[in-house]
Amino acid sequence: MPSTPTTLANPPPPPVAYSLGIYLLNLFLAFLSPKFDPSLDAADADADMEEGSSSKSAPNTSGILPTKNDQEFRPFVRRLPEFKFWYSATKAVAIAFTASWFAVFDVPVFWPVLVVYWLLLFVLTSK
Repeated sequence: MPSTPTTLANPPPPPVAYSLGIYLLNLFLAFLSPKFDPSLDAADADADMEEGSSSKSAPNTSGILPTKNDQEFRPFVRRLPEFKFWYSATKAVAIAFTASWFAVFDVPVFWPVLVVYWLLLFVLTSK
């Protein structure tokens, strides 16, 4: 019995979809990350204490509410505000949807490489 080549009923998504996924991942991680990194603030405070230049009005970097009048409460401030996140995501989906209509963007790619690349980016940027 001769073997016949098999064809995929549903070919893998074009590179437009992978590019959109990577861009949306980048937006989402920017939305979840803080604008001011508390670990860097704590490291700066530790360096100041080692140098002996501690100030009385140092901000509260312990992550708890202030207990004294000279301490400042800093709420979580996002690196990417919510409106800009949704606006950029909607714009990217509209551009990707439009780009998927044109055959010039339907480039044949070996899709497992793109999946591994997407997973690698996810792991590296979520740390």
